[in-house]
Amino acid sequence: MDPRLTAVKVAGAVIFLLLTVAFAGDLGREFFGGTATALLAVYAARDLVAPRRLAADAEGVTVVSGFAGRRRLAWSDIERVRVDTRSRLGTRSELLEIDTGDRIHLFSGYDLGTPVWKAARALATLAPPGLTEVPAAG
Repeated sequence: MDPRLTAVKVAGAVIFLLLTVAFAGDLGREFFGGTATALLAVYAARDLVAPRRLAADAEGVTVVSGFAGRRRLAWSDIERVRVDTRSRLGTRSELLEIDTGDRIHLFSGYDLGTPVWKAARALATLAPPGLTEVPAAG
């Protein structure tokens, strides 16, 4: 995770808080400023409380569950690991998908701090053979 983006979220929350105070008395601006402050503060807090969203070793993976909880998954609990790529409106998005059968854990490149395909390749070196669908680069 890029700490610069976390700093931007914190700075944005502070700026919107100051603007909310400056526009006290204007209900619409107070609502907008307060909402923006709260959203940015929550996302910044998530980045600070649980900066590592995914960790893996020879026994399995640890994923963040909820806001900052952790859940350990043995490789035997995982049905499939793959990169989900979608194109829409001229943009392309990639998510790392870890499927346990009853839950799907999704991670963006921002969550992982690296391109999704690189994370999938790294997991493939640790996972049992055939579990990970390794995409071509980028």
